Amino acid sequence: MNFLKDLLGIKSVDYKALVDEGAIIVDVRTPGEYSGGHIKGSINIPLDTLERNLSKLKDKQKPVITCCASGMRSGRAKGILEAKGYENVVNGGGWASLNAKI
Repeated sequence: MNFLKDLLGIKSVDYKALVDEGAIIVDVRTPGEYSGGHIKGSINIPLDTLERNLSKLKDKQKPVITCCASGMRSGRAKGILEAKGYENVVNGGGWASLNAKI
């Protein structure tokens, strides 16, 4: 299986280690979705307001893990952050799945 992951360029991510190293978890769901359940310590910046709220993510070298409900919006958020110069952004996918990994 690792051979296939290497071939396809899929890297496994140790989300717990990233969090232990100080990664910021950014949940890009709506405030209503976030209030229904979220990862403790995460910050809620809805995807449609992300570019206006980059000041909440001051250090562009600090690891950032994006999450949402399924991984689609967090993937878009990852792209936005990378385009704005953030150097260590990982798409954590769905928040519940990510929560189980950390």
